[in-house]
Amino acid sequence: MSRKEAPRAGLVKAALAGQITNAQGAHALGLSLRQFRRLKARYRAAGVRGLVHGLRGRPSPRALAAELRDRLRVLVQTTYQDFNDCHATEQLREVEGLLVSRPTVRRLRRAWGLPPKRPRRPRQHRARRPRRASLGALVLVDGSEFDWLGIGTPLTLLGAIDDATSTVLALVFRPHEDLHGYLSLLGALATRYGLPVEFYGDRLGVFVRNDGHWTLEEELQGAQHPTQFGQVLRDLGIGYIAAHSPQAKGRIERLWETLQDRLVAELRLRAIHTVAAAEAFLPTFLAHHNARFTQPPAEAQAAWRRPPRAFADGLSCRYTRRVARDNTIRLGARLVQIPRGPAGRSYAGCRVRVRECLDGRLLIDYQGTRLATAPAPAPDFTLVPRRAQRLRASRNPSDEGGRDVPLARTRASSARAALAALAAHLRRSVRPHPWRQTFSRRQRERNRQRPLQAGGHFH
Repeated sequence: MSRKEAPRAGLVKAALAGQITNAQGAHALGLSLRQFRRLKARYRAAGVRGLVHGLRGRPSPRALAAELRDRLRVLVQTTYQDFNDCHATEQLREVEGLLVSRPTVRRLRRAWGLPPKRPRRPRQHRARRPRRASLGALVLVDGSEFDWLGIGTPLTLLGAIDDATSTVLALVFRPHEDLHGYLSLLGALATRYGLPVEFYGDRLGVFVRNDGHWTLEEELQGAQHPTQFGQVLRDLGIGYIAAHSPQAKGRIERLWETLQDRLVAELRLRAIHTVAAAEAFLPTFLAHHNARFTQPPAEAQAAWRRPPRAFADGLSCRYTRRVARDNTIRLGARLVQIPRGPAGRSYAGCRVRVRECLDGRLLIDYQGTRLATAPAPAPDFTLVPRRAQRLRASRNPSDEGGRDVPLARTRASSARAALAALAAHLRRSVRPHPWRQTFSRRQRERNRQRPLQAGGHFH
């Protein structure tokens, strides 16, 4: 008997003995007069047991059935043991057909001694950047190194997420962050959606120049030449914003935390341990993930742009080469024979434009005309940018590596300093005229010992 029901026995006995009236007993218990009379009738029939609520000891009609509870316990402890509470609830509802709520799953997991899958770390409060208004206005790109397949070997997952809607646009598995992977990501993004207005990423060497070397041409123009990926973005008209901290691109950083929980659990559930099988599963996973986490944009009009016709040719590295005397072009270990032009014209000595495409093709252009095309050297070709451009005709593969860029030497980026350096470079060494030699024997000995200076004046 509960604390609320304990005073009933004494008052009902007093009413039956005529010590108090029914109205006084009902008022003391906070019941109606009719309910107090019912209690008196139950007391006469069953004694004190009749004063207890009739549903006491019966199971709740909203409680889970014993069979359902046992099935949930088996699934949560075996099949979905790597899933968090919310993810496990979604899988139980969509895959197993069990309509249970997330609080129920959470309560049962805690009762069975199963802690939360991944407790969230406390985050510092930061001012959140407002989202862009339309889909495709800003796309965040990044890579995450993790043991995605659960085989003990970390892989890098490259991803792109829309800033306005949090839609995961594309995912690509790579051994590490490289140019080939990000160009593949851009190709998949442009094929399915289009070209975005801007990219937002970190200061990886694939995206931006991090060295302090300035060539004479760069000093004259006041800016360094972009990387190979930067040239592709410039030709496609896509801007790039380089973040200075991981918190600046927090939306894609939080995406990695979600994928390292949900995607890894989904891959292990399906026993996927190869890159090919994982890439085949990614479209199915993205469809469910975007349906769960995507939010509508502020503006309905999307900002995607249609890629150009020669988009596949634009995903390439660009080089300038000079044609050798035998009408050939060499790029690394690859040698391409250029056919003769109209009227048997030879292109020996001409500076041509060489494109090494993402699929391995070599495209050689001269003044807007395609001279030759070479196929990919191998099916598993990986696009790796060369170190430097050479303008003379190369004769062996070792010449194509280019010289190492001295990173320690830096120059002022002003035009006056560049012109002064050019003048010093073009000035020839002049031997001193006999009339300008000094009459001092000691000074003449000093002049012989030190090297001749370009344009120097002797006293």
